[in-house]
Formats: sequence, C-alpha cells, structure tokens
Amino acid sequence: MDIYDIKILEVIQREGRISNKELAKKVNLSPAPCWRRMHALEEGGYIKSYTALLDHKKIGLTITAFAHVSLDDHHEKTVKSFDQAIANWPEVQECHATSGGYDYLLKITTVDMQDYNDFMYEKLLKLKAIRSVNTSFSMMQKKVSTQLSLNHLQT
Repeated sequence: MDIYDIKILEVIQREGRISNKELAKKVNLSPAPCWRRMHALEEGGYIKSYTALLDHKKIGLTITAFAHVSLDDHHEKTVKSFDQAIANWPEVQECHATSGGYDYLLKITTVDMQDYNDFMYEKLLKLKAIRSVNTSFSMMQKKVSTQLSLNHLQT
C-alpha cells in the first residue's frame, strides 16, 4: 500500500459515490490506474462494502441504547446461541466482545422506549445465556463517523 492507495481510501470514505474520473483527479492519477488500484483494494479486502447511511431520526428510530451484557458462562454452546440470536435482530446495530466487567457491548436502535422495552423482554432477556444486562441511553449524539483514521499508514 502506497500513498495513492491511502489517498483513495481517504476519499472514498468521505465520498462513497464518487466517480472514478473524479476520484482519479482528487488523488492525482489518471483514471485507468486509479480504477486498477480501486479494484485491487476491493479484491484485497481493504474495502469491505459500499452502503448508504440513513438518518435514524428521520426514519423514526429515536432511541439509541448501549447495553452491557454478561453471559452465564463462556461455553461454546452458550456463546454460539447468543451470537446466532443477535445476528438476526435488526435492532442490534453493533456487537462487541469486550474486556472488563461485561462480556459484550450492544448498540441497539429502536423507535421509542416501549419498543426498546419490548426488545429487551421479548428477545434479549429470553435468551437462556443472559446473566445480566445494564443499559445506558444516548441523550445526544455529539459525533458519529464511519471514517477510519489512516494516519498510521503514512510513512
């Protein structure tokens, strides 16, 4: 990976729908080499996918919660049942296995508090693997970004 690849990654993180011609201009390459580099970055797994980011409030999702989850045990069967369940729930946007006092951190988005309550009691707490859940609610989103820092790649 060289400076051109890094520049390409920086630009497409901000402008995912940019044309190859415009991208080539922004990274100081001609279109053909720029396209080849983009293709190589995709094939190499550096670019996982392309997506549209929706405004959660405009589509009626007003609650963002962060749930710290502890499991009863860490047996393979327990973890697998937890993983399978959360993979199928659209309310769970992110799941992180964490260090510290809890096993997982879930980012959960719902329409309202009743919807969150329904999710907790009808889905999450019905899992036999759950020992405890401790939830914090986002009062105001101060920053959101999907852009990863690439500063460490530049020499």
